[in-house]
Amino acid sequence: MPSDNPALTTAEGKLFRYGKEHRLLGGAIHYFRVHPSQWADRLDRLKALGANTLDTYVAWNFHQRQPDADPDFTGWANLERFIELAAERELDVMVRPGPYICAEWDNGGFPGWLTGTPGIGLRSTERTYQEAVQRWFDVLLPRLTPLQASQGGPIVAFQAENEYGSYGDDPEYVAWTKQILHERGVTELIFSADGGNDFYLDGGSIDGMLATGTLGSRGAEAVHTWQRRRPGEHFIAAEFWNGWFDHWGEQHHRRDAQDAAANVAEILDAGGSVCLYMAHGGSNFELNSGANHDGALQPTVTSYDSDAPIAEDGRLTEKFHAIREVFGRFNQLPELGELAEPPRTLPLSSLDLAPGLSLLEAARSFSGTVSSVRPQSFEELGCYQGLVLYRAQPILPRGEFTLRVSGLHDRAIVFVDGEQLGVFEATEHEPLRLSGAGERAVVEVLVENQGRINYGHLLGQSKGIDGLLINQRLSFGWEQTPLALDELDQRRLAELTAVGHRDGSAAGFFSANLEVTEPLDTHLALPGSVKGFVWVNGFLLGRYWNRGPQQTLYLPAGLLQPGSNRLSILELEKAGSSVELLGAARLGSVGGGIEY
Repeated sequence: MPSDNPALTTAEGKLFRYGKEHRLLGGAIHYFRVHPSQWADRLDRLKALGANTLDTYVAWNFHQRQPDADPDFTGWANLERFIELAAERELDVMVRPGPYICAEWDNGGFPGWLTGTPGIGLRSTERTYQEAVQRWFDVLLPRLTPLQASQGGPIVAFQAENEYGSYGDDPEYVAWTKQILHERGVTELIFSADGGNDFYLDGGSIDGMLATGTLGSRGAEAVHTWQRRRPGEHFIAAEFWNGWFDHWGEQHHRRDAQDAAANVAEILDAGGSVCLYMAHGGSNFELNSGANHDGALQPTVTSYDSDAPIAEDGRLTEKFHAIREVFGRFNQLPELGELAEPPRTLPLSSLDLAPGLSLLEAARSFSGTVSSVRPQSFEELGCYQGLVLYRAQPILPRGEFTLRVSGLHDRAIVFVDGEQLGVFEATEHEPLRLSGAGERAVVEVLVENQGRINYGHLLGQSKGIDGLLINQRLSFGWEQTPLALDELDQRRLAELTAVGHRDGSAAGFFSANLEVTEPLDTHLALPGSVKGFVWVNGFLLGRYWNRGPQQTLYLPAGLLQPGSNRLSILELEKAGSSVELLGAARLGSVGGGIEY
């Protein structure tokens, strides 16, 4: 029934739901990381875990990829339908609309066009930023407020901003993030979320708004901190990190199931509430993986399995059962039934790869070339994901010289007169040592955006290059061609993968045909291939890289159709001869400690 009172309240250190003492047993599942055909199944599994609450972020850049486009809430972006499915399972919902979400998601959820705005003061009271956020919330919030518990819906709480205490310390900004929710009709509980100690609370919490914690251990210690700092408030671990994500070039993270469950129990036994981050991680489909930066870019892998209780493909893990037992002490558990069975998969098979256009031939075939004096950034070109091919014609001096690029934050392949001569990485950027004849040459630099930083003070960092140096001399007069890989359709992919006459292992486009009787899940491996991208029936599945740890790409059944299915691959370095269909994920060797 509609009500003017929020569903959740807190007093004397306790949480109440419609006036009755309550424990929030939550789990995060992001609609943008799960194929819509699987939303209902994954929510069924969350319910079977013993959870009573769904937590989801809202990713602004998933809904509005271009500045002049109306935000999209259809199909995969149908946020309201995802929330309604939770309601059908009698799950409460916590919504975290950001606008900053972190989440190991590209740009922390901010659109590239926003962070590319000159002088934009992200996460601040700077006027241009606030006006952009208000315009977005003017569209988003009217879709969510009718789904509040006060209106008979499942939404019981909204988070204002996200872990701001890890970024800044402006209480005026934090108060504004609460205010803009209230002004747009939010009547349910509004809370902040910050790390579980004094440092993060100092920057991110304010009086008059419930403060929650994000942590993975020392829960009882955090509860005591809240009792001291936030007397009378109920402690909620709005993010309990029961697992962790992976970066390319590192090892796969896995947390002992019993250790995670014991830490959940510690918080609950101390009188708190818990929301698992993640209950089900899903996948960073398309090019939506974010990146960290710890002296060098650390791009996140395509899988967001996160060692969660519900695996990327929906399997119920040992951790699921361990945490379910803990949740069962506080909530009635439904029967698992057929959910306990592993998901069915396509038969194991191997498909031959047919070569299409070469890498440079394909890159040169894209339209939209822009001329400029100096190289333009991805943002200036309106290309927020994918690749950009930069081209200049400098004079190469007689004898030996060095060639390097400046402003590179990712990875670049360098060609001189059509010949690939080297690869630059922001982490290892030794100049190329070449020899010239005192004549002009065509230098092409293919830059890959490996994912935008989602956490820390480098949030919003630009992509591309800002110069080419021959010895110490800058080159002027540029052409740059955007390769918006996320915008390619099946027709264009068919052109790029048209069978060509070239070395079958050289970099470029490839294709394979997959015949399916009944669409089922599978896991794709590309033995012998190095680095690139995979499309399935025109949908960009994600990145692969033999640097690991991830060695397979999860392909959900919802992206397949009975009959013929087209796989398209862009390999940036050297291709193998086949793509394999496997029955389980290969996420890499386990190692590397995390301070939860």
